[in-house]
Amino acid sequence: MLKKELEILLVEDSQTQALKFKLMLETHGYQVATAKNGLEAMTMLLNRQISIVITDWMMPEMDGSELCHAIRQHEFGGYVYIILLTAKNSKNDIIEGLEAGADDYLTKPVDDAELIARLTTAERVISLESSLKQRNKEIALLSITDPLTRVFNRGYLNENLPKDFKRAQRYFSPLSIVISDIDHFKIVNDQYGHQTGDMVLKNFADRLSRTLRKDLDWMARYGGEEFIVVLPETGLEGATAAAERFRQLIEEMRTETDAETIRITASFGIAAIGNKERKPNLTAEDLINTADQNLYQAKESGRNRTIGTAL
Repeated sequence: MLKKELEILLVEDSQTQALKFKLMLETHGYQVATAKNGLEAMTMLLNRQISIVITDWMMPEMDGSELCHAIRQHEFGGYVYIILLTAKNSKNDIIEGLEAGADDYLTKPVDDAELIARLTTAERVISLESSLKQRNKEIALLSITDPLTRVFNRGYLNENLPKDFKRAQRYFSPLSIVISDIDHFKIVNDQYGHQTGDMVLKNFADRLSRTLRKDLDWMARYGGEEFIVVLPETGLEGATAAAERFRQLIEEMRTETDAETIRITASFGIAAIGNKERKPNLTAEDLINTADQNLYQAKESGRNRTIGTAL
């Protein structure tokens, strides 16, 4: 992480000391904001992205120790590294500051070279914390993602469809699901092999997921060659139109192999709840079962078609 990407908040009630520190830090390439006390500092921290706080201990209204406590009680976008400046140098005072939430301390008068060295440590800690946070996000995403098709997996579906269903029921808003199944997919695997079958599955999922409304619709692999698309704020009419669009996209899809071009079709079963009075015992499982029955009907009726029902 580059210094220019970090903003330091200097909390110092002495204008002379604040100006001295600010000029020195800016000389070393840091962006610096200043606050006169802990209350002003907290307001700034809550309204902008600040990575490092250098705070005096003795201040009016909210001192450095109280500021450390306040910072640690809040969640910010990233870790806030705190350096406490103090004229106190007894072991008990230092322990008090660290227990309050400070990461490091410097005793006044502060040596410029020592402060920069401590800031280098702060940058390293912030960079490591940021990397760890990003890695944890990636791990969390992998845990809910189907490794082949990169859409959500069955676990995500089982956890989140009931949430969407309850939300739709509570606010009397429409919700639809579309279950899709690739027609004669076993023939694709038997004739071309499972690697080619995987290519078809990835192509299928990519085609459909790219048509979904961002931050609203979502798609999960239900099992094998079956997928579920969840369409919040969408009634039967809108879901049927979406499913028909999906059907046409798949009918037009081509999967290129070294040997030949593979074409497939898919069938779609739809289930929806509208924005009228609900059946009190209706569940998300009922929605899945209804869509599944409609998918079966679509298969029995000749495949490559959509059938839907409103509950």
